[in-house]
Amino acid sequence: MRAPARALVFPLIVLLVLVTSAYSWKKEEFRDCNQTPFCKRARSRKPGSCNLRATDVSISDGDLIAKLVPKEENPEQLHNNKPLVLTLSVYQDGVMRVKIDEDDQNPKKKRFQVPDVIGEDFLNTKLWLTRVKEEQIDGDSSFSSVVYLSDGYEGVLRHDPFEIFARESKNGKRVLSINSNGLFDFEQLREKKEGDDWEERFRSHTDTRPYGPQSISFDVSFYGADFVYGIPQHATSLALKPTRGPNVEEYSEPYRLFNLDVFEYLHESPFGLYGSIPFMISHGKARGSSGFFWLNAAEMQIDVLGSDWNSNDSMLPLNNHRVDTLWMSEAGVVDTFFFIGPGPKDVVRQYTSVTGRPSMPQLFATAYHQCRWNYRDEEDVYNVDSKFDEHDIPYDVLWLDIEHTDGKKYFTWDRVLFPNPEEMQKKLAAKGRHMVTIVDPHIKRDESYHIHKEALEKGYYVKDATGKDYDGWCWPGASSYTDLLNPEIRSWWSDKFSLDSYVGSTKYLYIWNDMNEPSVFNGPEVTMPRDALHHGGVEHRELHNLYGYYFHMATSNGLLKRGDGKDRPFVLARAFFAGSQRYGAIWTGDNTAEWEQLRVSVPMVLSLSISGIVFSGADVGGFFGNPETELLVRWYQLGAYYPFLRGHAHHDTKRREPWLFGEKNTRLMREAIHVRYMYLPYFYTLFREANSTGTPVARPLWMEFPGDENTFSNDEAFMVGNGLLVQGVYTERAKHVSVYLPGEESWYDLRSASAYKGGHTHKYEVSEDTIPSFQRAGTIIPRKDRLRRSSTQMENDPYTLVVALNSSQAAEGELYIDDGKSFEFKHGAFVHRRFTFSSGKLISSNAAAPSTAESNLYSSECTVERIILLGLTRGAKTALIEPGNKKVEIELGPIFIQGNGGSVLTIRNPNVRIADDWSIQIL
Repeated sequence: MRAPARALVFPLIVLLVLVTSAYSWKKEEFRDCNQTPFCKRARSRKPGSCNLRATDVSISDGDLIAKLVPKEENPEQLHNNKPLVLTLSVYQDGVMRVKIDEDDQNPKKKRFQVPDVIGEDFLNTKLWLTRVKEEQIDGDSSFSSVVYLSDGYEGVLRHDPFEIFARESKNGKRVLSINSNGLFDFEQLREKKEGDDWEERFRSHTDTRPYGPQSISFDVSFYGADFVYGIPQHATSLALKPTRGPNVEEYSEPYRLFNLDVFEYLHESPFGLYGSIPFMISHGKARGSSGFFWLNAAEMQIDVLGSDWNSNDSMLPLNNHRVDTLWMSEAGVVDTFFFIGPGPKDVVRQYTSVTGRPSMPQLFATAYHQCRWNYRDEEDVYNVDSKFDEHDIPYDVLWLDIEHTDGKKYFTWDRVLFPNPEEMQKKLAAKGRHMVTIVDPHIKRDESYHIHKEALEKGYYVKDATGKDYDGWCWPGASSYTDLLNPEIRSWWSDKFSLDSYVGSTKYLYIWNDMNEPSVFNGPEVTMPRDALHHGGVEHRELHNLYGYYFHMATSNGLLKRGDGKDRPFVLARAFFAGSQRYGAIWTGDNTAEWEQLRVSVPMVLSLSISGIVFSGADVGGFFGNPETELLVRWYQLGAYYPFLRGHAHHDTKRREPWLFGEKNTRLMREAIHVRYMYLPYFYTLFREANSTGTPVARPLWMEFPGDENTFSNDEAFMVGNGLLVQGVYTERAKHVSVYLPGEESWYDLRSASAYKGGHTHKYEVSEDTIPSFQRAGTIIPRKDRLRRSSTQMENDPYTLVVALNSSQAAEGELYIDDGKSFEFKHGAFVHRRFTFSSGKLISSNAAAPSTAESNLYSSECTVERIILLGLTRGAKTALIEPGNKKVEIELGPIFIQGNGGSVLTIRNPNVRIADDWSIQIL
């Protein structure tokens, strides 16, 4: 008995050490660029080192095809010993795709190309090229190949030196280019020779690298740009700072894209976090916006190059309105997309046409979520639920972390702590509430665990470099990981969410995917080894950043199957990739209860938003640590405007439900959560806009005010849609906050209804009751002011319309309504109204497309109970409502039914149906 006992004790000790290690972020535990050979090599190259030229240019299957061959023998590029094949394709809406791969018909190892991200809908928009125009540009002796891109734009393949760019056809001005600085390099696969040492070592780990170096790097230039943004996830400013060049010592590391489980991540760091989207958007006053996307799931490092980075070696004239970048990846192929804009919303629309529009969430998911690691048992759940009601605080979702399971085995329940999970979920559902449980990718290696037993028998696990099932350590101890690159395994995983398979679940239960980077406590950099093997012999290094995406996809599809395709899934995931917006929400990971973490949450959410992930937020209050009460209140006040709103805390922290901090602070947090519920109709309308166009819910100021340079680097404030501006309070005991309000029109304080001039920075006096938040003049925003226990119970409540008039005494807005849960909206089952105010008249009209204008598939009996008029210049006492020829009084009333606020002109009880056509004339 002793020997087995010792055998059990040792792994437990190791696990404790590993978990402790994972729970203390230390720089030395993660690789930097100098410890990453492909990054170090790429950074060492000089401008002009690329030795390739384009030859054999032709049109084939609607694409421009060319070969890239060396101009002459170049010692730095001996590994590029075969021609490369370049394919240039053009798609509708000004999207140009450029692929470059090895020209090898019978490769022993095929380079990995990312599948399952680009949708068929996009591929079907391909424009078939039928001819190519040859011309000489920039004084070249050789020709360049020019193709039509869209009205006003052309794509250009420059033959010698090799370069690709998009330009304006009228004046030849460049928009976006690859290899303008001659930094392109492509390490081709080759046979291993005697004496070659391809292994890489980091700390105690060895990467066998059986196929040797296979990295790719190239420079990308954005013209007319003042700043570049995007490439999440990093805890940094929204406007990306230079990482190379003069005076950039603080940011000497590139921005890293490598999905990692990072404990207590640092703010203001280019270090890579949980997810990776290799998409960058530029913006500048000179030209507008453009975007670039590299579909590659291997580790990537990206330098933003300072304006004088290449002053001694420049191949291009120095230009203050151009931003150069260097993109470096460990493996894969070149599969890039150029987005010509010209506006920021155009770029986001073009990018999400490639990677998919964001999914439409259920209404309940856009409300408030309450989470903790962990609510102890059913009694704890019922107590928390009842306390929300006792303190008149609405919430929609209660979450359970890993401790609810039987020994960290997912799809199970600890039947001592949670003996009646179905009944528990149904009791919450009776109040219109839902539950979320956690399901992580690591599967406990326990012969009695049915999931493990089945995966083991079917051979469904990722393999190690020797071909055996990969065995790593995570929360359950020894664990293996399903190989979700294989569609068969994804389908199998999805089936596990059926009500029959997931015993104890109900239709009211939704899912949380954590640790899906994947996190492996004893792996290199707390993740899976790069030489692990997936379906088809693909190395983990080639798809690492895609693993969490596949897990999110399979889980979301599982909930779709569970509801026979009728119920919109809700799945929150931590790791993500381009296209994750199709499968659910993302949060910013394990933040800490610090003021600076509150501050950096805004650019983190905005970076995700402009990269397609429109449904995102940060843990309110900070996951780690015990926030001081003022910080917690300020976080709720700001978090009320995140697209995804969840309070969450580590199990080692003190309990921090909103009623535990005294009556005054309970009131402040209640009011903050009430603000979210009041604006749910507006948020839901914005989610439908995102679902249709890709335009995010939370927006940088420059997305709405693209010509205002004062907004370009402002990430302390953000827009919710086009109508609300929110500025956080990021310091303790603040009495004043500087708020920049862009544009020429006024802004109305949401609390006092006072007007503030646009185009100015205001010294705004703040109290503990509120943070600066404003409605833009010229907008109409719908609200629901009667607050209930949950969003579900607000379904039939009347609306308030807040009409904020601009200097022309005009305003407009929209409202979208559907059943809040099904996919019937795709078949026309919705109400979409447009509100306009001009010449003293408010008009409600149908905003739906003509094909759905007469649809009776969905209707709403809700009425309008109040119309608030902000900025009405002339005296008004009555209003005439049509149809009905009914006159009503205009009187002063509170801006909010509940809580403090100013008095405003109000039309009470016009009693018009929200779904009908009507008009209200101010007399």
